[in-house]
This record gives sequence, structure tokens and C-alpha cells, in this order.
Amino acid sequence: MEISNGIHLVDGTNANVYIVVNDNNLTIIDTGMPGQLGKILDYIKHLGKKPSDVTKIILTHCHVDHIGNAFELKKLTNAKLYVHEKDAPYVSGKEKMPSPKGLAGAAFKVASPFFKVKYVEPDILLKENDVVDGFVVIHNPGHTPGSISLYSVDKKILFVGDELRYMDGKIQGPPEQFTPDMDLAIKMMEKLTKIDYDIMLSGHGEPLKPKASIKVKDFYRALIEGRS
Repeated sequence: MEISNGIHLVDGTNANVYIVVNDNNLTIIDTGMPGQLGKILDYIKHLGKKPSDVTKIILTHCHVDHIGNAFELKKLTNAKLYVHEKDAPYVSGKEKMPSPKGLAGAAFKVASPFFKVKYVEPDILLKENDVVDGFVVIHNPGHTPGSISLYSVDKKILFVGDELRYMDGKIQGPPEQFTPDMDLAIKMMEKLTKIDYDIMLSGHGEPLKPKASIKVKDFYRALIEGRS
């Protein structure tokens, strides 16, 4: 569906995949769980575009449900792959992410053979305040070392990866069982309360709008008070 002018959400990819239309070029933000490539390609066709129109693939972080189709998409489109420098070793497979905590970790280990990811070498390593397609990179480590948000002042849109989620009618932080450093993730969340945006788009759940930044500030204030 089209969320805002030129911003599209691909449905049914387990983790949200977004497509940004820039004139004749497309940028894909996150790539979903392995095996969902067909849904992404179908949506590109729905837009009246072709795979070669994809020029950039940006990963908000290195978890399998976000990088799952990056290898195939990069190979098919010849697009440049962007990821924060701290997550690059995990996307390329040079390092392994820590296992999830608790029961989620046990379930993840059992299920992992069924969604084995193909690792891929990034082209562009991102840092705080880099700009890609008019979106400013905000580094939000904690959920992963290189988790990022992408902020457009002009569009008043913020992509947050898994740093925040809007699910079941309420804002939530990153899933604790998949977040090695929850304290750091919450600390970094404060950055997202210092900017103004109307729409928040997360890796899971639904778009949060309108006046998303006000709602995030309220959520963050209550979160900090609850932890003090």
C-alpha cells in the first residue's frame, strides 16, 4: 500500500519492506524474511517499474528478517547495498550475531535451518548523519550494534527499524529477547524525541500517524518514568 506520496509498504514479508519512489529510481528499505523475494518483485511490477529501477537497498539492521532477501535483490537489481558500519560484519557473515535470549533464543535455533540467510557484502558503510536519498542516518545501537533510523525533514517521515514498533494500537520498544543491550537501545531512543515527524514507519506493525513524533515523546517519557 502507499503510505505517503512515493512511500510504499510491501505486505506479507514478515518484517516490513518499504519502497521509496524517487522519480524513475527505487530505494528499498529492508528486505524481509528469506523466501519473500517474489512479493517484493510483484510490488515493483505493481508500481509499473522493473528490478533494474532499484538503485539502492538500505538495511536498518542486520537481523535475518530484515536482510533475508538482500543477496538476491542485490544480484538481480545490481543496486548498491547500504548498512551501518557496525552491522556490516554480520550482513557479510564475517561475524555472528549473539543468540536471542530465553525461550525465543531456543525457538530461533530450532527454526533457523528453515530460513537460512545468504550473506552479502555491503557496498556503502553508513555513519551517523550520512544522507541517503534525502534521509539522514540516525545511529540507534542496542538492538544491534549498527541499528539505524532514517529521517526526512522534508517528508516528515521517520523509518525506525526495530528501535520502535507500533503494534496492537500502541507504541512499543524493541523486542527485549532480541535486544542484547536494552538499556542502550532505550538511551538511543531519546534521539527520536528531538526531531519532528508526522509518520513513523517501523520494521514490524503498522504505520504510526499523524503527529507521530508527539506520540513517541509521550511514550518515551512514560518509559523512562517507569524504569526510574
